[in-house]
Amino acid sequence: MARKQLFEFIDQQWFPVAIRNYETDFLQFLSNKTKLFIPIIPVLLEGLKKTNGTQILDLGSGGGGAFLSLNEELIQQEPRIQIQLCDYYPNKDAFQFTTNQAKNIKAVDESVDARNVPKDLTGFRTLFLTFHHFRPTDAKAILQNAIDSKAGIAIIEAQERSFKSILAMSFSWLSVLITTPFIRPFSFGRILFTYIIPIVPVFTVWDGIVSSLRTYSEDELKQMVSTLENSSSFDWEISRIKSGPGALIYLMGTPKNS
Repeated sequence: MARKQLFEFIDQQWFPVAIRNYETDFLQFLSNKTKLFIPIIPVLLEGLKKTNGTQILDLGSGGGGAFLSLNEELIQQEPRIQIQLCDYYPNKDAFQFTTNQAKNIKAVDESVDARNVPKDLTGFRTLFLTFHHFRPTDAKAILQNAIDSKAGIAIIEAQERSFKSILAMSFSWLSVLITTPFIRPFSFGRILFTYIIPIVPVFTVWDGIVSSLRTYSEDELKQMVSTLENSSSFDWEISRIKSGPGALIYLMGTPKNS
């Protein structure tokens, strides 16, 4: 099916910050509890190795990113690893909760645009469940900025443009209802807008379905990379890896002269 550039509530500037945070908290909680991204660890370690680095800069971290579950595994294989979280709409409470769990995870409180990352924020860049939010021109800008900055980058998506993925997203409201009491930090507002006024489940279903419809295919990612300036100065790997009943689609780019 063709990619649809529909809107997600979570992207809108007018969208209430609290509701956005409740949704990103849910995504963070689910991905960490299910260890959804564990299969991508070898890719991340290979990216760090190719860039001779030990620092990860996670862009679009949402509710704290996937690193609560990834960090334990990563640090066993690379004890020096440091992780920095950031987002265009930083969820500061979630960032604080995540950084309190591990000394090697830090967070940036200010808004960070993945299309134009400040020069003082360095490291191997990652984007989990984020890249599909961007229109092709903005998605290309993210990759171009990585090339221009000579920064390695890995983009990971857990959904795809398929009827199977859309069907799974259609039942995400049930996951929201089941997991909400266990999400930390605890919030009475989260309970209110999940069970009494069920805004969070409704918006999560919509955004989940739209996420699937917006996700770039492997062929589209390859085509995108081919149009970047100085694309040949990077090594590119675009593939998928099995994760539970589904798969993770990923793109990794590393400078050839690292």
